[in-house]
Amino acid sequence: MGLLDVILGRTKPVPPDLDRLFGLPSAAVTLEVAAGFTPTGTGAVCFATVEGAAFEQTHREIEELLDADAGRQGSPGASGAGSAAGSPVELVRDEYGYSWLVSRRSPEQLSELVTDLHAVNTSLESNGFGPQLLCSLVSFRGEADRRLALVYLYKRGTFYPFAPLPGRGQRRDNALELQMRAALADDLRMEQDLDRWFPVWGAPGL
Repeated sequence: MGLLDVILGRTKPVPPDLDRLFGLPSAAVTLEVAAGFTPTGTGAVCFATVEGAAFEQTHREIEELLDADAGRQGSPGASGAGSAAGSPVELVRDEYGYSWLVSRRSPEQLSELVTDLHAVNTSLESNGFGPQLLCSLVSFRGEADRRLALVYLYKRGTFYPFAPLPGRGQRRDNALELQMRAALADDLRMEQDLDRWFPVWGAPGL
């Protein structure tokens, strides 16, 4: 970065570091101790919707890659609504027009779930879809139907907590989100700019 960039406040984008996803199992232990949240077994990668043969081929490659894991067989939700029976990853589109590749494991298989998310991101990136990648998330549940997701921002390399409140309406528990940011500071690189804590209403697993 040159002197002019410093003076004008311009910074180069931080290269994505997908290995930071592997910090999630440690963060999950902290979440359970600090607030009683446990993994649901659902994780997803969000990207701007793309069409065409190239993406279809990439989707098949991802399915084949994840299907090679024999430990997935029989995991809850693997043949949920809208997915083919036994399919290792489900492609869904939300009401806002974004696409999600969803992986489901048993709640005890968080490490394997994170490996799935890493593989999905890496496959999309290596096949030229890096610019479309937006975020990845892992969902958690607590007492009284409290919900929480840890969201990884692909282009920032940072995480933030998203806590929708139970019941109708799009409301989030901001106090809980701030509490979890503080609790997870030693486990994950947390996003410090609160304006980037985008709501992910209707995300898979929430």
